[in-house]
Amino acid sequence: MRFLVTGGSGFIGSHLVEQLIAAGHYVCVIDDLSTGDALNLKAVSNSKQYEFVNASILDQPTLNSLIEKSDFVFHFAAAVGVFNIVNNPISSLVTNIRGTEYVLESCALHNKPVLIASSSEVYGKNTSDSLKEGDDRILGSPVTLRWSYSEAKAIDESLAYAYHIERNLETRIVRFFNTVGPRQLGAYGMVVPRFVKAALSNEPIAIYGDGNQTRCFAHVYDVVDAVIAVAFDKNTIGKVINIGNDFEISINNLAKKIISETSSRSEIVYVPYAEAYGDGFEDMERRVPNIDLIKQLVGWGPKRDLSTIIADISMEMKKLS
Repeated sequence: MRFLVTGGSGFIGSHLVEQLIAAGHYVCVIDDLSTGDALNLKAVSNSKQYEFVNASILDQPTLNSLIEKSDFVFHFAAAVGVFNIVNNPISSLVTNIRGTEYVLESCALHNKPVLIASSSEVYGKNTSDSLKEGDDRILGSPVTLRWSYSEAKAIDESLAYAYHIERNLETRIVRFFNTVGPRQLGAYGMVVPRFVKAALSNEPIAIYGDGNQTRCFAHVYDVVDAVIAVAFDKNTIGKVINIGNDFEISINNLAKKIISETSSRSEIVYVPYAEAYGDGFEDMERRVPNIDLIKQLVGWGPKRDLSTIIADISMEMKKLS
């Protein structure tokens, strides 16, 4: 098959591209490298099954031409990271909403199936024990820019579902819960690579807030396996599907675990949210995915634990240092 991966030089996208090429498919990537990195695709850069187009998904003629030539579209291009969203809200909203609109419009025009990458951010401040795909969204004020990413992703999902219902477009939507692993950058506020980098340098590990907030972390290799399973299964058409690991850990215990497993001498320091992100920042205390649906539909479940994640990130950072 011939695949188009928007945002394919990014963290998750680049791992997906590698797997698709390894399986014998032809893959074209469109990426403006605003948050991605061409080095992420170094391993496949000389492959005859790979093509790279340095352009934005807001470049409608280029995007439309690439979609027309494709058999299937993975839409991963997005403005990502809390720091990025808070500091660049307008460009982030435009990329995340208008970009997805262009992708869906073109896919509908050429009748190309599309998988949309969404996020657990759509649940907002819902701290339910196990978040199911149909659970309510609980958000703060629209003028708290921290929630603009959640709003944008929710609009993306609504657009995709509307195209499926009204235009009979073959759409699939996946919600990622805290995907981590090699190639992820701490620069955009991603907690695990930020902690690991500090630990390897024996520098202080900065926890934002009191550290009692909990998260669940899934290895990017597991996540890409899930994406491919969802993409190739007819049972998943028109559905929203959580992808994540349901093992819950507090940020305090995450920092302690990273210090222990990297044999670090780092100390833990606490930084108020206002100092890290600016006044009025809101965080969610808890985010745990319910992954029953994906298990039921395609038989997927996470295989790699947090220790493996820490080891894999550490190994890559040591190679690059």
